[in-house]
Amino acid sequence: MGLGFGIPAAAMVVAVVFFFAGFFDKAAVETQNDYIGESINSWSLCTVTQVEELKSVIRLLPVWASGIVFATVYSQMNTILVMPIFAMITAGILEVVRLGIVQKNNFYDLESIPMSIFWQVPEYFLVGCAEVFTFVGQLEFFYDQAPDAMRSLCSALSLTTVALGNYLSTVLVIAVTKITTRDGKLGWIPDNLNRGHLDYFFWLLAILSLLNFLLYIWIARWYTYKKVVGHP
Repeated sequence: MGLGFGIPAAAMVVAVVFFFAGFFDKAAVETQNDYIGESINSWSLCTVTQVEELKSVIRLLPVWASGIVFATVYSQMNTILVMPIFAMITAGILEVVRLGIVQKNNFYDLESIPMSIFWQVPEYFLVGCAEVFTFVGQLEFFYDQAPDAMRSLCSALSLTTVALGNYLSTVLVIAVTKITTRDGKLGWIPDNLNRGHLDYFFWLLAILSLLNFLLYIWIARWYTYKKVVGHP
């Protein structure tokens, strides 16, 4: 679980530390060691353009990392960053209502509950809206803010949030199952969901989405947009 959450955290730490430390600026400073005979060694001395392009990509990493948790929530349902919060809250409330029906009528071992599937429409509607606003905006952002020579790479980078989100989703489910089944307990997500607490898992996802949204706001305030010629 630590490794799963460590990926976005490490990406943001590396981006912030190296950017503010001015580490990469030194690659464009000419020294005697940059020469092989009378020729410049291109592996040890970079142009200012190359350095700035690399810094542009690194500045994108925190924004990229903040999309991983969104993809985690999205994948849990086979499924604007704030919308998954409402979607998970809606899903949690619906699960509480469903479990209430199970307890009231002793439907613990019943395979299907007399409850319309259309009650799931609100949560899937919210997740669908979140997908449209987030993934489309994210792809456009990475394409616009990437260096001209690296737009294809950065556009592909934005799509890796989905892959890592699915990976983190798997780690999260395994961790929750392992922790909640200690001492012989059924856990939150047993084979028979009527005897579990899937609603607790939805509350957990809602909390993760809220924390991720607050982190995203902080990153957005810190981020400096690339200046484009002809635009203010």
